[in-house]
Amino acid sequence: MTWLTDDELLNRLYELESPLVERKRSGADRSGIRRNICAFANDLSGSGQVGVIFLGVEDDGQCAGIAIDDQLLRTLAQMRSDGNIQPIPSMQVERRVLDGCPVAVIQVEPANDPPVRYQGRVWVKVGPTVQVATAEEERRLIERRRAGDLPFDLRPAGSADLEALDLGYIRRIYLPAVISPDVLEWNDRPLEQQLRSLRLVHGDHPTWGGLIGCGIDPQAWVPGSYVQFLRIDGLSLTDPIKHQKELTGKLEDVLRRLDELFEINISVRTRFVDVPREARQPDYPLVALQQLGRNAVMHRTYEGTNAPVRVYWYSDRVEIQNPGGLYGQVTQENIGTGVTDYRNPLIAEMMHHLGFAQRFGMGLPIAQKALKDNGNPPPEFHFSSTHVAVTVRSAI
Repeated sequence: MTWLTDDELLNRLYELESPLVERKRSGADRSGIRRNICAFANDLSGSGQVGVIFLGVEDDGQCAGIAIDDQLLRTLAQMRSDGNIQPIPSMQVERRVLDGCPVAVIQVEPANDPPVRYQGRVWVKVGPTVQVATAEEERRLIERRRAGDLPFDLRPAGSADLEALDLGYIRRIYLPAVISPDVLEWNDRPLEQQLRSLRLVHGDHPTWGGLIGCGIDPQAWVPGSYVQFLRIDGLSLTDPIKHQKELTGKLEDVLRRLDELFEINISVRTRFVDVPREARQPDYPLVALQQLGRNAVMHRTYEGTNAPVRVYWYSDRVEIQNPGGLYGQVTQENIGTGVTDYRNPLIAEMMHHLGFAQRFGMGLPIAQKALKDNGNPPPEFHFSSTHVAVTVRSAI
């Protein structure tokens, strides 16, 4: 979709009755801005047009004369991927000068896979107001999806039925993690409708992502959805294997067991730096390995391969490899800079709700900083069309 030109934005700015426009004097009402982003992404009317939020104007479109600086633009841009709005909306943030007035302009594209939620609620634009969607409005949004245009993890698994999902786990763990408690309390919709709303179900079948995250036996449906862990006593794959694990089960189970393996395999050296003070240095910082492992699970391809994510722990290094090359906007030049894209948007969303991804796009920068602070060399990335691998070398 093409973003609006200055002339088109100027027409929108003074079009006071348009349901595709929101005006705000400043960026102080961040919750209100996020609600509007969510509502424009849901595009309840089905207009297919970009929604625009103008910051720096009064309700009548007149200039408020506020400063539009880099800090404000960064704050607005971070609303896209800070985890509050799910799935991540497609939007653009920039400074424009319209009719002599400097404004911050947020343009939001209609989502391909609604409903979009802000903090567990589906917001929609009703005339000039933003409101929580009714059950009927949410149903309309769900029906708008087209399975053929969706990423693999959002497509229906045609050979599976709802019995393949662990409904008890969804009720106890996943629903409370995704939807606000007060919404759950008054929500009397059937469970199947809730599952469709959360993209765990499409039509009459679970989605592939729903099976990976909430299936009774995920590997029966997606055989490669596990992590292979090897602890190798040496520097080569041909050296003796100290122990090995296959981490299977639901997405949450795999990630928690991976965290445990990272923690128990880290060695810590104690040295006295100033008697009687001692310093403890691990060979690898736990947070770095966690972020790199989770990144591999989130961004791997699950389609067309039965290969797992591989974690090989040698005497002098840890190698983490995931099936599938780089995806979308991520390139060899910008990887690790915060640029991100999502081959598996539902998997990414589930990892966020389950507490394994706090801020999208920050996993690799966090890992890089943790390694540097611990005295490890920078991570070494290796790319091919079939996989991405990272090598982390020991600090000890």
